[in-house]
Amino acid sequence: MEIKEFETIVIDIIQRTYDIKSFRFSVPEDIDFKPGQYFVLSIKIKGQDAIKHFSISNSPTEKGYIEFTKRITGSEFSKALDKLKKGDWARIKLPYGFFTFDGEYEKIAFLVGGIGITAIRSICKYVCGKKLSTNIVLIYGNKTEEDIAFYDDFLQMEGENKNLRVVHILTSPMDKTSWKGKTGLITSEMVKQEIPDYEERVFYICGPPKMVDYLRTLLSEELKIDEKKIKWEHFLGYD
Repeated sequence: MEIKEFETIVIDIIQRTYDIKSFRFSVPEDIDFKPGQYFVLSIKIKGQDAIKHFSISNSPTEKGYIEFTKRITGSEFSKALDKLKKGDWARIKLPYGFFTFDGEYEKIAFLVGGIGITAIRSICKYVCGKKLSTNIVLIYGNKTEEDIAFYDDFLQMEGENKNLRVVHILTSPMDKTSWKGKTGLITSEMVKQEIPDYEERVFYICGPPKMVDYLRTLLSEELKIDEKKIKWEHFLGYD
């Protein structure tokens, strides 16, 4: 795909959790990307251009805008994002990246941590929007219930697509009596339990760098998955 660069404005800001926001920008009609790709964003900080890379969290089937989703931290760039409002200027350059899915596999699985869910949300929304027959299992790890991004979104997608199943796992649930999902860390035993046909799937792993490294080792050494069937990305956009 041809790399394109354009000036744009913020058209919407959506609060996803207590500390995660989605930022939407207008795009020209000829802009295209693959689900799972990322873009380069420029905004103004103290009158100067500040640049960061962000995974795209909307699907190519969701027209008229480009969106990224980020946990708001204490970094200078994050603070500047938190101050953005509708109509503010930005520059975008896209698309980049090969952590993509375009319907080429019959069965896939996602092992994801935290805000790494953004690229996966793009892929899952694309599969649902295109009504692809791909069978998907997503194991999504977070700290608490309040940290789960796109919870309602994935619930809706599960309702629309019988081939999509989402498994939530928390390391520190706020209410252990009411939490009905999994707890702890993603392990090889959990993968075997939740994805019994794991040997037949292509795995996508995304999240904090240490988690990605851990999951790559888990898949290749413990579960003996061929490296060619493991796609991974250290999630872009933490700080």
